[in-house]
Amino acid sequence: MRFGWGFAAVAAFGLAACASTTLRDSWADPAARAEPFRKVLVVSVGGGIAQRRIFEDALVARLGASGVAGAQGYLFLPEGKATEGEMDAAVAKAGADGLMLVHFRGVRTETEVRATMVPGMTGWGPGWYGWYGGFHAMPEIVQTRIATVETSLFDVRTKRLAWTGVTETFDPSSFRKEAGALADVIVAGIAAHGLVPKGRS
Repeated sequence: MRFGWGFAAVAAFGLAACASTTLRDSWADPAARAEPFRKVLVVSVGGGIAQRRIFEDALVARLGASGVAGAQGYLFLPEGKATEGEMDAAVAKAGADGLMLVHFRGVRTETEVRATMVPGMTGWGPGWYGWYGGFHAMPEIVQTRIATVETSLFDVRTKRLAWTGVTETFDPSSFRKEAGALADVIVAGIAAHGLVPKGRS
């Protein structure tokens, strides 16, 4: 089970913006759990082993900051696609009551054309109107890369979906740099529904 990003620097006619992650959509089953999870096994899907370990480490660290024990899937699962039996065995060995599955859905590029007013070389006459008329619109092309991740949290005992959410990271530069912020957004979204305690900090 591997997790990977097709991360690359932003290609734009202009300056690249700082990365930011938002929770675009989320859903929770209010009847799934009566209390917060105590321990969560985190399993990421797709990509290479390095990316998978970085992200699972980041999520386990963020869960720990919220007072929930976490366990990385790479400690309990073989490389490649795990069977249902291997997944059940990993959950049992980890002693988890929650299973978090993280799916990388891909990176898309959105292009926006903006009109920027710039001063021209002519048209500077006397008075305010001469100054006003000296500007013209210059098109600026901005490309934004958006990485999408879907996260689902299950109750181990009932195998019932307790929470699912879709996050978007804008202008990602590298997986290692963005993993912590992405983990923060995911765990905060889960905590908002009482499935894990809110962060201590």
